[in-house]
Amino acid sequence: MLQIIPAIDLKEGRCVRLVQGQMDQETLYYEDPLEPARLWDSRNAPRIHVVDLDGAVSGSPRNLPVIERIIQGISIPLQVGGGIRTQEDIVRYLEIGVERVILGTLVCQDPEYVQRLAKNYPEKILLGLDAKEGYVAVRGWRDVTRVRAVDLIREVPKIPIAGIIYTDIQRDGMLVGPNLPAIQGAHAFFQWAVSDPNTAFGTSASRGLEIVLNDVPLAVSVGSSNVACRRRSSLR
Repeated sequence: MLQIIPAIDLKEGRCVRLVQGQMDQETLYYEDPLEPARLWDSRNAPRIHVVDLDGAVSGSPRNLPVIERIIQGISIPLQVGGGIRTQEDIVRYLEIGVERVILGTLVCQDPEYVQRLAKNYPEKILLGLDAKEGYVAVRGWRDVTRVRAVDLIREVPKIPIAGIIYTDIQRDGMLVGPNLPAIQGAHAFFQWAVSDPNTAFGTSASRGLEIVLNDVPLAVSVGSSNVACRRRSSLR
């Protein structure tokens, strides 16, 4: 079943949207991210995808108190990414009630360590693959490696991860929708690499979530089971 997962990006404790991950190009939507989280909770979202943008750049969690406050204020689960590089980071998030954590940079830097973490925390870890022109970007998308996303997936054995989140950086924050051809090209690798299907991130266009819903048949046709709305954390 296709799920629509709303996303909240946190910068300095606020809910923002960046353009292709550039920290100096932000649109502020909410000073208090608990407000959109409660809105999505009231609209029966299956979960909320939260990204600690400051953590992604700095290399360690920076918005943990805000995320804990969100968890305490809603009834639906959170999956969180951004700056999670150690087992201690994972434990901290799980202890405050985060359902799943997302590992991105660490997957590229030390895939064997990620394998051990996934075995220690089965179904609690999502692999975040952020690609620019097909190549994996790390450290808050500041560094683009020469590792192709599909090649990195090939190296990931069948381990108890909750899924793979694939983000096309060039589409993120641009309000032009997901890169469906790229998702289709990568999906064959997703099928054998994970026990749960992948999540495809793009950015919905001017009609907000409605355009993502209109794209659902296309998303299903390329095999994506989850689609994330990253335009804004509201239905306005």
